[in-house]
Amino acid sequence: MAQSGVSVAPECISAFNELKLGKETKYIIYKISDDWKEIVVEETSKDKDFSVFREKLLNAKSKDKKGKEGIGGRYAVYDVEYQTEGEGIRNKITFISWCPDDASQYPRMMYSSSKEAIKRSLNGIAADIQANDADDIEFDNIISRVAKGR
Repeated sequence: MAQSGVSVAPECISAFNELKLGKETKYIIYKISDDWKEIVVEETSKDKDFSVFREKLLNAKSKDKKGKEGIGGRYAVYDVEYQTEGEGIRNKITFISWCPDDASQYPRMMYSSSKEAIKRSLNGIAADIQANDADDIEFDNIISRVAKGR
């Protein structure tokens, strides 16, 4: 359980293990439930188009404490495939914490304080990216960070 009191639903771990072992799933998007009690799977996808994945993060919505919907955060795991010089194609399972600067205070606080709980639950993450604006989740920026092992 996170410092925030948010727990991780078992389906989060099983979806991650499927991505890790099955290699069919390209990404998973997780969200904190509307009642702010649990991290759940919002979506899994086999779509390899990074721009589709990126748009889903950019358009994520969360409700604040009063139930008003606004810009929201998400956690995601993406199986990043990239080319290296002399070593060919590599894959790294990358954890992305998406918490836009322009989201309201409550969702930002909850996503920040619950991040470690989900990361600890997912064994086999090779890279971890904290993304706070649209540039942070540009494909080229993700690749350059993942290729350096960050």
